[in-house]
Amino acid sequence: MKPTDELTRASLILRLQDAEDMAAWDEFAGIYGPVVFNVATSRGFQAADAENLVQDVFMAVASSISNWLQRDDRGSFRAWLLRIARNAAVDMITQKATRSLGRDGSEAQFHLANLPALSQLSSALDLEYERMIFQWAADRVRESVAEHTWQAFWLTSIEELSVEAAAARLNTRPGNIYFARSRVMARIKQLVQQYQHQR
Repeated sequence: MKPTDELTRASLILRLQDAEDMAAWDEFAGIYGPVVFNVATSRGFQAADAENLVQDVFMAVASSISNWLQRDDRGSFRAWLLRIARNAAVDMITQKATRSLGRDGSEAQFHLANLPALSQLSSALDLEYERMIFQWAADRVRESVAEHTWQAFWLTSIEELSVEAAAARLNTRPGNIYFARSRVMARIKQLVQQYQHQR
């Protein structure tokens, strides 16, 4: 599930206090589940461990969302969620290493030595979150512009073709490529800013 205008409202976070509000939890899982899962697998977690990590994060959110909402110094929801995910990942890796101590000390040492730094996990979670928001915004913009406009942006900004090469491929003038790319980039930036402002 991709973010929608409804998902960007603070009301979704408030609704998470109700464990019975399955619609809110489904929406929340659709937004943040892939972020945590993708970061976990990119950091070397097996798919099953990444799924377990996602569940651990959601259980931690469920058990502490009310307390977090009551805090005057709570900061942003995303920062709080990233801290939960980071701590859950560290706990999972530490538990694996501890279980390995009785069987094979070298395996435990390997897990502990490869424990990612907290700053690395935080950076990876931030990057994955930003990637997800960009993808959501890009999908929305692509639906709203002509295909040649989208291709002008995609070829030059994502595939990194030169403007001249993109113009030749699309059988148009370089000036049209610049204009189309600029238009798409401005719309994507606007959607990303709106989404982040509403979080």
